[in-house]
Amino acid sequence: MIHIEQEVEIRLMRLSSPAFKDNDVIPIKYTCDGLNQSPPFDLDNIPKEAKCLAIIVEDPDAPINTWVHWLVWNIPVTHHIQENTLKGKNGVNDFSRKFYCGPCPLSGTHHYLFKIYALNDLLQLPENTKKVELERAMSDKIIAFGQLTGIYSRK
Repeated sequence: MIHIEQEVEIRLMRLSSPAFKDNDVIPIKYTCDGLNQSPPFDLDNIPKEAKCLAIIVEDPDAPINTWVHWLVWNIPVTHHIQENTLKGKNGVNDFSRKFYCGPCPLSGTHHYLFKIYALNDLLQLPENTKKVELERAMSDKIIAFGQLTGIYSRK
C-alpha cells in the first residue's frame, strides 16, 4: 500500500474586531470582570467554497496548559459576527461550559488568541466535544484561517 500525502493550501482570512485591534487590550465588557460576552468580529477573504466557520479562543499564557475559553463550529458563513450572538454548535471549554467565557487571568497580562477557520464541510460532532476532538475533526476540512490576538490583565 502506498501512502501519498496531499498538499492542502490554507488561505489567510483577515479577522478583526470593532471592539479592539490586534495585540491591543480587550475591553472589560468581553471579560469575566464585565458582561463576559463574546466580542464582535469582521471577516475578510472568506473562500467562496466555505460551508461553515469554526472559532477557538484560547489563552496560551495560562499557568498549566493553554486554556480554552470558547469552541464553536458549524457557524453559517458571514462577514460580520455580532457580539454575544452566534449561531453554531458550542463545545466544552476548559471552564466545563458550552459558551464563551471571557478573559479572566489569575495574575499578570495574558494573550488571548481568537482563531477562526473556514471549513469546506459541516462537522458532525456532539456538543460535549473538546478542543482536541474539534481540531481532529476539522483538520482535513480547513481551507482558510485567521487570527486576532487580544491582551488582558486584571486590576
